[in-house]
Amino acid sequence: MKTNQKGGTAVIIISIVAMVIAAVLAAGYYVYQSFALQNQPTQTVENPIIENQTPASSTADSQNHTIVESPKKTDLPDGNSTTTVETPVEFKQYATAADSSQTVSAANQFAFELYARYKNTNDNVFFSPYSISSALEMTYEGARGKTADEIQSVFHFPQDTATRIGSFAKLYSEINPQNVTYQLSTANALWAQKSYPFDINYLKTIETYYGGNAANLDFIADTEGSRQTINNWVSEKTANKIPELFAKGTLDQSTRLVLTNAIYFKGKWATPFEKLATSEKDFSTAAQSKSKVSMMNRQDNLKYAGTSDYQTIELPYEKNDLSMIVILPNASKMDIVEKMLNNSTFNAIKESLNSELVYVSLPKFKFDTAYNMNNTLATMGMPTAFNPSSADFSGMDGTRSLYIGTVIHKAYIDVYEEGTEAAAATGVAMKLSAGPMNPPQPKIFNANHPFIFAIVHNQSGSILFMGKVNDPTK
Repeated sequence: MKTNQKGGTAVIIISIVAMVIAAVLAAGYYVYQSFALQNQPTQTVENPIIENQTPASSTADSQNHTIVESPKKTDLPDGNSTTTVETPVEFKQYATAADSSQTVSAANQFAFELYARYKNTNDNVFFSPYSISSALEMTYEGARGKTADEIQSVFHFPQDTATRIGSFAKLYSEINPQNVTYQLSTANALWAQKSYPFDINYLKTIETYYGGNAANLDFIADTEGSRQTINNWVSEKTANKIPELFAKGTLDQSTRLVLTNAIYFKGKWATPFEKLATSEKDFSTAAQSKSKVSMMNRQDNLKYAGTSDYQTIELPYEKNDLSMIVILPNASKMDIVEKMLNNSTFNAIKESLNSELVYVSLPKFKFDTAYNMNNTLATMGMPTAFNPSSADFSGMDGTRSLYIGTVIHKAYIDVYEEGTEAAAATGVAMKLSAGPMNPPQPKIFNANHPFIFAIVHNQSGSILFMGKVNDPTK
């Protein structure tokens, strides 16, 4: 989808739905639980949605243990629930890691593996590996057995709990900076069926270490209202760029838990493209056609590398906290570049960049994407999570009644010239002339055909967004 844009330099927004986990409870299970309930004394308590916890980045500096109650769930056929409290179990508190490298490495590796699934298209590609990994990591915390093993294999999560949670907590704090001129934020949330008693340890883990505040909704009695509530949250967190994450019919009365992640970024280039320098030029699309596009032009000292197969530049955003890495394959070399592209080669490409005088021609582009990821994730190696008869998310509720119903990912990006801010200063410096010199000739980086790009958080190295422009006019 292509729309008009006013002001600013670059807006990159993404929202992912992490998951709709629909509980499928067999009739026999209901009968058994109802019979059991009638033959034993119970203590009825409210659904264990806990109060908001301190974000992961501010948890205790060392591992402490807090005793909390672990509930046993009893669902009744009419959709109501009671909870019987069993022997208390300890809730472990983990320290924030010294660095986020474990989480970053896992998410970046997944980024290139997912890109390999999406690349063979004439359409544009855009997604957030950080957002998808965040949502599925929250899900992984409740998975057990083969289900957990498969999710871990696809997303490369650290298997050690302290390492995994501590590393994620560090990255979460790094990606939610304070007192900066650009906008970068990410948020997690859980939406739980109000009558369904989830394991309090699972909810507390997500709230404490993933910043995923839990809220009660009623998917059974008010499916549409619940859908709208979640969509409104996503829209707010993405500055209204993702107004409807869930279409009608996506959620239903079998939904018991929805986990969401939203990430939003808006920033200006460190050096803007002048609007007066933008001109209409031809772009050779992936479909072997020509499109007229608005091509931004600028000459500057930039980090650059070139080989016989591709050229790469780094376009920093203000404060240099984030950068766009653009990989431009040479003519007919896209397949070669994509086959060699992985986390290791991407890091090597970044390391090879050197400051050069570069004349850049880059198209303005704006598009949004939507992916139902069920089949993609299943074929990548985690089919069990989507199978109602074999999925094991007993870490969420103590039963094997839950499975993944839907994983939806939507993204939006808009890249264009910076808005104008006026300022004036005059300085005169007298320097000794070194005599006439031939000015250096700039490298030519003309992105007039399909290219790959990534938005990178420079402090951590995390790839927040990744995509491929096959046709800027789409």
